[in-house]
Amino acid sequence: MPQHLTDLVIREVTSNVWTFSRPFARFNLIPFGGRTTACKLTSGDVWVLASTPLTDDTKETLDKLGPVKWIMAGDIVHHLYLGEFKKSYPEAKVIGVDGLGAKLKLKGLKLDGEYGKDPADTLYGFEDEIKACYFSGFGNKDVAFCHVPSKSLVVADLFFNLPGTEQYSKSKSSPKLPFVGTLNHESNLLKRMLFSLGKDKEAMNRDIKTVSEWDFERIIMCHGDVLEKDAKAAWNAAYSKYQT
Repeated sequence: MPQHLTDLVIREVTSNVWTFSRPFARFNLIPFGGRTTACKLTSGDVWVLASTPLTDDTKETLDKLGPVKWIMAGDIVHHLYLGEFKKSYPEAKVIGVDGLGAKLKLKGLKLDGEYGKDPADTLYGFEDEIKACYFSGFGNKDVAFCHVPSKSLVVADLFFNLPGTEQYSKSKSSPKLPFVGTLNHESNLLKRMLFSLGKDKEAMNRDIKTVSEWDFERIIMCHGDVLEKDAKAAWNAAYSKYQT
């Protein structure tokens, strides 16, 4: 476990919701940025979408929030740090998506649940405060989560808001995307990308509609700046190529 990363930004976004943001370059070239999100539930337990290293200061912050009970993978590709989180929180349940369990089993990590593989009505214990929608038709098999008390939509690759200025705010590297500059709900590039990642358009229409009916005011994504206003309109704009 890294002791400290000088480029890590730890922030309380709103009451009981914390983010851990830092640089991450896709293919060591494209500055997507990375973010872990933690939500403290009314029970005192902590739910974590883990997508950055578990540094000492990350762990210190989480431990002050309460006992980590769930360690979540946002989709089939956001799994790099699940093992170190599980090692530090052995009593926590690790939840992923269909296909991830077989991949991680080779690395000695057993999942406690898989969206898309478990029965659709499976409950993992946090659903009273965090809604979930598994996007079976999405290429990366993402899950959208909504922390109901804070009205926060938490996602991995279902939404981008680049450049990630917060994620690169402590870095000497630039957050600016090569050639395009931005990748957000206003850009046709993101709309085309999200449409191309929809492998089953009927399933996508269903799940996009489910999320759009949730009550959320912000979007906390793994890649890019947290969107603090007009979040519902931004979600609908990003998926406007679909017929929902």
